[in-house]
Amino acid sequence: MKILTALLVVPFVGLAMTAASAAEPAAVIPAPTSEQSAKASTQTVVLAGGCFWGVQAVYQHTKGVTSAVSGYAGGEKQTAHYEMVGSGKTGHAEAVAVTFDPRQISYGKILQIYFSVAHNPTELNRQGPDVGTQYRSAIFYADDEQKKFASAYIAELDKAHAFPRPIATQLEALRGFYPAEDYHQDFAVLHPSYPYIVFNDLPKVDNLKKLFTGDYREMPVTVMAASKAGE
Repeated sequence: MKILTALLVVPFVGLAMTAASAAEPAAVIPAPTSEQSAKASTQTVVLAGGCFWGVQAVYQHTKGVTSAVSGYAGGEKQTAHYEMVGSGKTGHAEAVAVTFDPRQISYGKILQIYFSVAHNPTELNRQGPDVGTQYRSAIFYADDEQKKFASAYIAELDKAHAFPRPIATQLEALRGFYPAEDYHQDFAVLHPSYPYIVFNDLPKVDNLKKLFTGDYREMPVTVMAASKAGE
C-alpha cells in the first residue's frame, strides 16, 4: 500500500493503487456446520488478509467485537516495524488481533466474515494491489481448538466449492502479535476519503452491512476510543 506523505508525515513504500484494483465482490458462503461453545467472556484470534486497514475496518463494524488492532504476526519482535515488514523478508504478515465476546458473536461467524468479506482467501501471498508474503492470508490460532475449528471450516468450504479456487489461507501458531504504529490504527475510520480506502476497503465494510446485516454496527469500535477510555 502507498500513502502520500502529504497525508502523513512519514515515508512509505508500496504499490501504486488505481481504480482497477478495487476490492473484489464478497463471496456468499455457508456458515460452519458446527460452533464452539462459549467458555470465556472474551476470545482473540489474529487474522491476516492483505492490508490490515481493511480487515481492521470490517471487524470494527462487527457487533460483538470489542477490539480490532492492526499489527504484525509471524515474525520476531525486533522486525515488527512497517518499513521492515514491507520488505517481505521478516516472516511477518500484516494482521489484525480481533477480540470478541463469544456470547454475542461466535468464532465461526468471525471466520465466516473473514472468508466472505474481509479478504479473498484464494489469493496466495497477495490481496488486490498488494503483493508479498506480508499480505498472505493466514489465521494465527491461539490454541489447538481454534486451529481444529478453522481447519474443519476450510475443508467444508473447499468441499462445497464455495470459491472458484481452493482456499490458500495458512494456519499458523501465534508466536506473538505486535501492534502496528499508531498512524496505522483506525486508518479507514480516520481517512475514509483516502483513495486506497475508497477503492479497496470501504467496499468491504459495505459488503459486511449487506451480507451480515444482523452483525453490522454503524458506529465502529476504535483503538483510539479504547485508548482514551483507558487513560
